[in-house]
Amino acid sequence: MKKLIIVFFLLPFFVQAQLSPKNAETDLEVLAKNIVNQCANIQTDEIVFINGNVRDIELLENIAVNVRKNGAFPVLTVSSDRLTRKLFTEVPEKYDTQFPKLNMEIVKMMTTQINVTSGDTPGLLADIPPERFAIRNKAQQPVNDLYMKSSIKSVQLGNGLYPTKNRADQFEVPVDQLAKMFWDGINMDYNKLTSIGEKLTKKLTSGNTLKITHENGTNLSVKVTDCKPLISDGKVSSDRPGGAGRFVYLPAGEVFFAPVPGTATGTLVLDQFIFRGQTIEGLKLIFEDGILTSMNANSDIAVLKDYYDAQDDKFTEFSLVDFGINPKITVPKGSKLYTYVPAGTITLGIGNNFFADGDNNSNAGLHFHLTGSTVTVDNTALIDKGKLVN
Repeated sequence: MKKLIIVFFLLPFFVQAQLSPKNAETDLEVLAKNIVNQCANIQTDEIVFINGNVRDIELLENIAVNVRKNGAFPVLTVSSDRLTRKLFTEVPEKYDTQFPKLNMEIVKMMTTQINVTSGDTPGLLADIPPERFAIRNKAQQPVNDLYMKSSIKSVQLGNGLYPTKNRADQFEVPVDQLAKMFWDGINMDYNKLTSIGEKLTKKLTSGNTLKITHENGTNLSVKVTDCKPLISDGKVSSDRPGGAGRFVYLPAGEVFFAPVPGTATGTLVLDQFIFRGQTIEGLKLIFEDGILTSMNANSDIAVLKDYYDAQDDKFTEFSLVDFGINPKITVPKGSKLYTYVPAGTITLGIGNNFFADGDNNSNAGLHFHLTGSTVTVDNTALIDKGKLVN
């Protein structure tokens, strides 16, 4: 689920394949204080909506208490995979198109939302027809529009790495190793992330053409002239425009932007792509003039094609480039760990790019993580075979 996870209503549906944060090395009270004070910068009289899985109730309660200590007003809700599924399987389809009355009022009310990753079951909704997601997303569009016009701050703890056993099994890494990566990434020096991000941004804005290659056959180029990269370094800041100033994703460490529309051309190959609980082998995507024109794979792609066919026309547009810059998180050799923040990872996306201050307002979006690639802007190296160039 990326990029912004709003739990009180459905924003565009970004599919992403999901140990409670509490372990021997985690002080949940310290974590809650950092989220409230350092990351979200909660001020007196704010209205803060907090959500997470029932398994993390102690952390959620700590966050709520620290919000109130600042003179702000917390609203705490909990969720679960059971609830998520029942909201599809037991709620009649006739309500999918219902105007989101409550969600509109919530957006008008809240100043900040804090979300702890909730989903924990890969493929939880794999049997739900993709048309239902498209219909619900379309119904929620007024909420999305209102949200983007607001100044609501958001902190999301998880960012594709939340260390549950299910996710560790999916990544094929021991859960203890995943937990260590997660907390190492959380405890990163945020000022250092800012410095890394600024250096990369300077390189990006000095060139015109971004080229991505990989030994698996990836060969893709896109124009980045006059692009405006945003740095995600774990801190809300009113000094930054748009999504970079309002949205915090933890573990932090990304530089992302909307490339020039209509310019992406070439081939993107993913050795493995996990979608709705299914692993697709050797997925190949072909782009022409900024549009995804064809896809094929070495394994069955029916689940992806059905979802693709249910979306609107803007869903096919190449719309996102996202660099991982967190040096505390590395991809273990032989694993299937795919996410946004490891230094040297590049993520490319189609469809909605609202969080990157882009103009694509599709009802949905899809992101593809690529490790081990080489990336240049004009003649300047940014990533060399999976390693971020300093």
